[in-house]
Amino acid sequence: MAISRYLESRKNIAGSACGLAGLVLTFTGVAGPYWPVVVAGLYGAGALIAPPERPPLPDFPDPSAQLESLRADFATLHTYLTDIDLSVTAAARLRELTELLAALLDHGWSKELLTHDPEGVHSLSRIVRRDLPEAVDSFVRTRWWTRMTPGTESPELQLEQQLGLMKKDAQHLAAALRDTEARRQETHTRYLEDRGGHNGVSA
Repeated sequence: MAISRYLESRKNIAGSACGLAGLVLTFTGVAGPYWPVVVAGLYGAGALIAPPERPPLPDFPDPSAQLESLRADFATLHTYLTDIDLSVTAAARLRELTELLAALLDHGWSKELLTHDPEGVHSLSRIVRRDLPEAVDSFVRTRWWTRMTPGTESPELQLEQQLGLMKKDAQHLAAALRDTEARRQETHTRYLEDRGGHNGVSA
């Protein structure tokens, strides 16, 4: 396998090309009786000056594949959240957050924008895969202890605050995507204006 890789390598190709040049010199009588040394020397020189081999790039999943995986995880999370008993206020905030996340992960307009925004994909992934499930799980565990010690602060107040903060993060991402779309529209408008101006000059 290693021999096969070397035969196909740039060093061997460059060395062989220089070695062929040495054979040409031999056939034309320039190399004389020292032709084996000339051919070997030219091959070695060619192998030395050849550019190094480029290792293959890592095969990471593209953003579209990452989004599909994130959508699947969000669907799993959504199923988990339906079994959580919440107060009216906490349930309303959770619904607002999950609706916003669903809109951002929709296959529609946001998909094209998110595939070019790895930071946005990371932000969504952080909410779906870590922040939201951890907040809800912490609420469930804390509420169990609170029921054993009445009179302490309601854990739902903490959950409501956490849901509100996550919603702000998602809203910031939505605003950034909206601004990106607006800038693209403005760029296209300027392009059309410039093209119209050039057409007017050429006319």
